[in-house]
Amino acid sequence: MARTARQPAPAQELTATSLVLRRRLPAPREDVFRAWTQAEQLRRWSCPVGFEVVEAVVDLRQGGRYRLGMRSPAGEVFTTSGVYREITPPERLVYTWRWEDPEALETLVTVEFEDLGPETGLVLRHERFADAARRDSHLGGWHGCLQNLEGFLAARAQ
Repeated sequence: MARTARQPAPAQELTATSLVLRRRLPAPREDVFRAWTQAEQLRRWSCPVGFEVVEAVVDLRQGGRYRLGMRSPAGEVFTTSGVYREITPPERLVYTWRWEDPEALETLVTVEFEDLGPETGLVLRHERFADAARRDSHLGGWHGCLQNLEGFLAARAQ
């Protein structure tokens, strides 16, 4: 999708242990919140570009768990899971994030949804990385996920 004057390039902020990404998405806030919290919708976009979601389980309540499995183009499956810490529809979602790997550390994801009428301002904060290398390994994945989300929402609007 070509960007217009109304759609600036994606914004990001980085520290050694966190990343913040900002997007303007082509759907009302309630629709974007549902896309982020309903398993059947997560299956359509919640993976890096070129990957495929092979599992999406959501127990959307404070203390509830989620689980996402993503298959890489090479066929390897990467699975993450966590616990919902805060759910404020359709404004805010906070959850833990941990790869199913014995060496993985738990991190924290906060997603805020700003009402812009027919569009949504989204702010994604992923923090508590052990170091910048681990942060960077997630940065490209999140950019791809948000690109997929933007395409998913745009296709639904047509």
